[in-house]
Amino acid sequence: MRNTGRVGRPRANGVAASRHDAREAVLDAAAELFTTAGYTATTTRAIAELAGLRQASLYYHFPAKEDLLAALLAETVDPSLAVARELLGELAPAEVRLWALSYSDIRLLGTARHNLGVLCLLPEVKALNLTGFRAARAELKDCYRALIAEAGAEPASLDICTSLAFGLVESVASARRDNPRLDVEAHARHGADAVLRLAGLPGASGSVRAAGLALLEAAALECSRV
Repeated sequence: MRNTGRVGRPRANGVAASRHDAREAVLDAAAELFTTAGYTATTTRAIAELAGLRQASLYYHFPAKEDLLAALLAETVDPSLAVARELLGELAPAEVRLWALSYSDIRLLGTARHNLGVLCLLPEVKALNLTGFRAARAELKDCYRALIAEAGAEPASLDICTSLAFGLVESVASARRDNPRLDVEAHARHGADAVLRLAGLPGASGSVRAAGLALLEAAALECSRV
């Protein structure tokens, strides 16, 4: 194997060698390599070396490279799906909940340590057996559809509006790739405003934004008590 000259993370030992720490080290290394070198070009040996672990330790946590990709893809959708499920049960106006979901989703993709959103664009995602990720992503898209419909979108254009809104939210990964210094906060606010316009609403007023942020904060506090 070609020596890339990359220095791996120090091999964990003692308390730092816990299964949780090893698993997180492997995921972090895989995220870095998948988002920079690509999925196909990255070997499990390279991931293990970067994580500072033996290859056998990697296989203990992830029997196949595909399992690593599945775990990382889950990080792009599962947190937003949890937020979406929470928001669907709230009594706030639909435009407030739709803005809150869009803002939260864009921030999730935009602020992660690695630009995991670009993994969704990999051709391997369509070819590999990633049924769990596909099902979660489809449910998240359905949550957007439900909120867009509740906000008053015309039934004939509901599917188009949903696809455009969902694509706009996920486009933060491309924006982040093209501009490493992207202002994620501004992107999230303007992106969420644009989702409302795609739903046929006039856009977000200051009161809608404030209510959306308050809703997200309340949901986060409620989750922290569980």
